[in-house]
This record gives sequence, structure tokens and C-alpha cells, in this order.
Amino acid sequence: MSLVRQVWLLIATTLLLALAGGAGTAVLSARDALQTQVRIKNSDNAAALALAASQVKGDRVAIELLLSAQFDTGFYRSVRWLDPAGRTVFERSAPSRSGSAPPWFVARLPIASDPGLAQLSDGWRALGSIQVVTQTSFAHDDLWAAALKAAAVMGAIGLLAGALATWVVRRIARALDAGVAQAQALLAGRFVTVSEPGIPELQRLTRAMNTMVERLRRVFESQASQVEALRQQATNDTLTGLPKRGHFLARVQADLQRDDGPAQVGLVLLRLGNLAALNQALGHAATDRLIAAVAHTLDDYAEHIRGSLLGRLNGSDFAVCLPVGGVARESGLALAQALQVVIPTLAPGAAVSVGVAEIDRSNAEAQLGRLLGLADAALARAEAGEPFAVHVIETGEARSDQSLAGRGEMAWRSHIASAISDETRMRLAAFPLVDAQGSLLHLECPMRLQLQTDGPFEPAAVWLALALRARATARIDERAVALALEAIGRDGLQRCVNLSHASLADAGFLPRLRALVSAQKRAAAGLWLDVPEVAAVDHFARLQQLTRELRPLGVKVGLEHAGNRLKDVPALYEAGIDYVKLDAAVASGLGGDGQRAAFVRALVALLDGLAIQVMAEGVEREEDALALWAAGVDGLTGPWVSGRHPVR
Repeated sequence: MSLVRQVWLLIATTLLLALAGGAGTAVLSARDALQTQVRIKNSDNAAALALAASQVKGDRVAIELLLSAQFDTGFYRSVRWLDPAGRTVFERSAPSRSGSAPPWFVARLPIASDPGLAQLSDGWRALGSIQVVTQTSFAHDDLWAAALKAAAVMGAIGLLAGALATWVVRRIARALDAGVAQAQALLAGRFVTVSEPGIPELQRLTRAMNTMVERLRRVFESQASQVEALRQQATNDTLTGLPKRGHFLARVQADLQRDDGPAQVGLVLLRLGNLAALNQALGHAATDRLIAAVAHTLDDYAEHIRGSLLGRLNGSDFAVCLPVGGVARESGLALAQALQVVIPTLAPGAAVSVGVAEIDRSNAEAQLGRLLGLADAALARAEAGEPFAVHVIETGEARSDQSLAGRGEMAWRSHIASAISDETRMRLAAFPLVDAQGSLLHLECPMRLQLQTDGPFEPAAVWLALALRARATARIDERAVALALEAIGRDGLQRCVNLSHASLADAGFLPRLRALVSAQKRAAAGLWLDVPEVAAVDHFARLQQLTRELRPLGVKVGLEHAGNRLKDVPALYEAGIDYVKLDAAVASGLGGDGQRAAFVRALVALLDGLAIQVMAEGVEREEDALALWAAGVDGLTGPWVSGRHPVR
């Protein structure tokens, strides 16, 4: 039995005993008072009758008439005249009368009517005595009325006491519920503080809980800082803070292979010439300042292009990956001009060479090697020219004018709208995500659109940029969720759908999504929703709203492509997410990189403390998978997993 119920039982029992005792005491006291009144009344009436009878000079007839007249008033059970020897001379009697009091009440609370006795005489001659016994029904009626009044008063007192007890118990219960909710939130990895109640004992408890939560929050923040330091150490260059070569290339490769990655990718390579000679001439410290200035210039430019990636490939080489088509040439020229202003102020005679290449993602396989080769060739030609030269290689990989993207905005808008309006031209793919035992956790289900009638079902890499411009991502995501729920209802397999950050920014998307999921509550328990890590940074409030509205329905919500910007999420422990999927760039090459493996272990431990599952996407090699399992990751997906666990 709960504490609140025990308190209620104690209060109710105490109230009932107190009220019953009070009412019983009042009724018994009233009965005793009535019995005394009846006894006195009998004595007084007997004395009055004897006095009146003494005035008739012993006339028997007159005495009998007097006694009969008194008896006929109806208040007496018996009136008797006894001679001096105690024999009955005259008697009038009647059975006990019933009044308004219930028979059970009369039987349980009898009122004794002791006979009243008075001596009857004629002067000095004794004529006997008069005995009077009053009816008790009138006393029982008064006692019954008094009992009803006592019950009413006690009932009113009970109601008032009950209302007061309800207020007190609810006050205690609210404080206890707040404490329970705080503890449950802590188990779920959320650090919630509550207001201190006015009850001293619970106030001390709440203060202690709040103090513990704040300490745990500080421990988490400290641990998060340590994890971020490990990430920086494992993935970023110490001097410039830019990603190292391995991590940079892994992120580019992940973008090229991701369904929702950019349709075109540009790469700008920059080389600071004669670094060894500069180091000898300027000194180590001055050369470091020069390299840091180059990195700072690149970082300033990249801030203006969303999703761009920077990296330091080696001591003198830098790279900028641009996830936007048609800006690579412009970016290379702009960076060369900016560096032409910065570098001479720090190292006269120093210069950079810039090579630029851009490719289309129509064929995603082995794109990274081709992109690097083209950019390296462009850089070599730039080095053969003047200082700060820029060379661009035309790849010839852009889509022809016969492609969808080459037919103009009206054409692709029409094709996207047509595909969305026809449900048969929208389909979910399926890729397994498994745990360490090989059991299927869920199917990754990215959307495929048939943009042209009888054409192939294209991945998001082909149409996502167009859908973003057409503001059609919300409709596509809603259809993806509907298809996933239908499939879960058919076979019971759990499925995961990724939501676009643009959909999350749509004010009407969440209400429509909640209505869609609420209509299929049974299947909702098998639905997983991926939200991009960048959306958690840019639309944190919407992410919280999404988790608050859908998690009670059984839907699991998490972050995908995560690991690089988790530190930028405002309050990860308050997001309400169930899981995090590490970006393919985090998993790539993990098997041979002890520093990054240590970072992943620390990140898994941190998120595990928040009751957040950790999974990894884009796993290509067995050694990386083994390293991820060793780090404590809960699930894996990617080409290696699909090869071992094909979806039937």
C-alpha cells in the first residue's frame, strides 16, 4: 500500500473514531440527562397528585376521578393508588407507546422510567401512596432528535476535517510526486530541479535531491568537457584546431555515401609553399602563427557556407570541402585573394597555391579517390604558376542537359510534385541495424522517390536539395512515416525513418505527425525517428516538442550523423532522446586509431549515463565494427552489416 493511501487510511480511521466517539458520548450524555428528568418528573407528578387527592377528605370516588383524569393526559404508562398495606386500590395503565424514534434506536438505548412515589393522607390519617410511571417514548423522541443533530454537527465537522486533510495530503502527495518525478528523470538522464515544499521534512529531502542533481549535472558537464577534449585530441590538429587528414577524409566520404548528402561536392586544396624554408627563416613560433592565420582565414570563409568541412591534411596542405554545387571555383579564388592579403603581413615572400575540383554524385562509389585525384592535379598545375595561383579542373561529371536537374526549375518542381502526389512512386528502402549478437534492432528505411514515370527510385542524394527548395520535405517525411507504420503493422519489424531538419522547422509538421502516429498506436511502438544532429543544434526547442509529443506514444526519437557537434546541443540531457547514431566519419578507421577509439568509449560512457543508446552508421570494415563493439556501442548499420545480415 502506498504511503499516501496509508496516510488517507490513518486520517479516515482517526476521523471516524473521533466522530463516532463524539456522537456516542453526546447521545449517552443526553440519555442520562433524560433519565434523570423522567425520574424527577415521576416524583414531582406523584407528589402533585397526592397533594391534590389529599384535598378531597378521603373521598374514594373523587380520588379515582382525579387519578383517571391525570392518566388520560396520555403522558403516563401507569398511575396507581396503593393502600397503607401496599395493596392496589386503584390502577390505570397502558402499554409503552411508540414515538418517532426507530425501534432499533429505542432497543439499543433504553431509558429507565423509575416510578415516582408520594404519600396520600387525610389530615393525620394515612390513605396510602400514589405511584406514577411516565411514558418514555417522548424522551426517546427527544433523544433521537438530539442524536440526529449530533450526527449532523459531527458530519459537518467531518467534512471540514476531510477537506483540510485532503489539502494536507495533496500537498504532501505533490511534494512526493515531484520527488519521484525528479528521481525518474535522473534515471532517464535528465537533471531536473524542483521547488522546495513548505513541509519541513520534505523540504529537507527536496533540498538534498536538488543538491545531488546539481552535483550530477556538474559531473556530467565535466565529463562532457573531457569527452570533447578527447574528440579534439583524436580528430583535430593541435595547432589549428582543424580536423586531421584521416577524420577530414572520413567525413567527406561519409557525405558522399549518405543518402541525404549533397548532390555535388567541391574540394579546394591549398598548399603553403616552402614550409621547411619558412620554418628555418622565420622560426618555429612565427611559422606556427602563419599556419594558424591561414586556418583562421579558411574558417572565416567556411562559416558562410553551411555544411562545409575544413581540414589540415599535413603540415602545409589544407582542404575545404564544399557541399554546394557551382561554388568551388568562386571559393578557390576568394580564398586565394584573402590569403594574399593575410600572408605577406606575417611572412613576406610566402604564398599559397590553390587547386579546385568539383564532382557530381551520380555514381557514389569510389568518389573520394577521384575527387582527391582531380584536386591534387589542379594543385600541381597551380604550383607550377605564379604565387597565389588558382587552377580549376573541369571534371565533365556534371549531369547532361537531358537529366532532371538540367531541365530547369519548373521541370524538377513538376517531377517532385508528381512523385509526391502519387503514393506508388514513393518507397522505403530497408537496411539492417543489429546489436552485438546479430539480432535485428530495426530496419533503416530511407525514402526513395520515382521522379520520372517508369524511372528508377532515386535516393535522397538526387532529390533532397530540390525538395528543400520546393519546401516539400515535410510531405515526404510524413509519407515516409505512414509507410513505415503500415509496414510495422504488417510484419511487426521495427523501422526507422529519418526526418529532415527543414521538416522540423515547419510549424505545422509536428501536429500532423502526432495525429498520424496517434491513429496507429499499436504500430507506433515499433517506430524510430532519426533527426539530424544539426537540427538538435538549430531547432532544439522543436526537438524537445517532438520527443514530448511522440515518446508517450511509444515512438523512439534519436539523433543521426552525430558525434561532431554534440557539444553544441544546448542541453543534451534535456532533449528527451532515446539514442544517438554516430556519424560514419566517427566509425571509419576506428579499428586502427587508438585515440579515436578512446574518444568513442568516453562518449558511449557519457551517453550511457544519460540512458541514451549509442549506435554507429556507415560501418564498412570488420575491424571498425569490432572496435565499436568493444567501445560499448549498442548497434551498427552500414555496408558491412548489410553484407552479413541481408534483408529478406
